[in-house]
Amino acid sequence: MATDDPDDLHDVFMAQVEAYESTEPQCLFDVLQATGISLPPPEALDDAAITTKLWEVIHGLSLLGTFLHSTDHLSGRELYAVLWRDLLREPAVLMPENPDFAYHLDVIGSGSEEDTLLYLKYYADEETRQAWLKDWPEDGLPEHEDPPYDRDRRLPQAESRRDGLVM
Repeated sequence: MATDDPDDLHDVFMAQVEAYESTEPQCLFDVLQATGISLPPPEALDDAAITTKLWEVIHGLSLLGTFLHSTDHLSGRELYAVLWRDLLREPAVLMPENPDFAYHLDVIGSGSEEDTLLYLKYYADEETRQAWLKDWPEDGLPEHEDPPYDRDRRLPQAESRRDGLVM
């Protein structure tokens, strides 16, 4: 519902907040399995099977309105293992019927020191890196490296979901 009336915008926003707050968080692992996606442990899959399974999971998540970020520093096996062991086990509010809602899983979004260093090493632009160094000179700055994998640009995006393009 597109509107420029501030009262209507407020009502729409409040309805979305209410919908979010009244939705019970669910374990992504369980929801994916309920949709028919099997989730074998990473060690049970060979390299070819893990690549296929990883993309099945990525697309299954996108259909639930869940989108991954910052994955290019991990191999397919490493990413599947992180998803299988950690990220898919966390409860999440899902609203797959609402194309305006998206749940974002940033693989390095925990705020930990390790994740911050991974961000600075692989994903931060030079301006961000220099600002970090200025603000935290005692922490140092890892050398920039291009991520070893090229997956993020091919991941489904929330914007595509609103346009009905998520597959």
